[in-house]
Amino acid sequence: MSAIATRVVLADDEVLMREGLAGLLERAGFDVVGQCGNASELVDVVRELRPDLVIVDIRMPPTHTTEGLEAAEAIREEFPDTAVLALSAHAQVERATALLASGERSGYLLKSRKAR
Repeated sequence: MSAIATRVVLADDEVLMREGLAGLLERAGFDVVGQCGNASELVDVVRELRPDLVIVDIRMPPTHTTEGLEAAEAIREEFPDTAVLALSAHAQVERATALLASGERSGYLLKSRKAR
């Protein structure tokens, strides 16, 4: 009997990042069921597809400030059982901490890491 793959929706305005992450996840056994490039579309895609996990970039169009994080918070509110992983190239510690405190199945990762 085979295990059911975790269903994932990806949201990042950088197509190469989104496609690369999708490929990595699929090779690892995840089922990437949806992708989008802006936060407002993300909420609609999540409502339609009901994924197990949402991976979202914090800074998305149109202002590239916190649209993705705001969408993640809305998803957490509407779908508390959906896991949310916020990605960012920039530290957003205060807001990310609030997302992490909003319940289980939340995470925050920086897209890049500096090594010495």
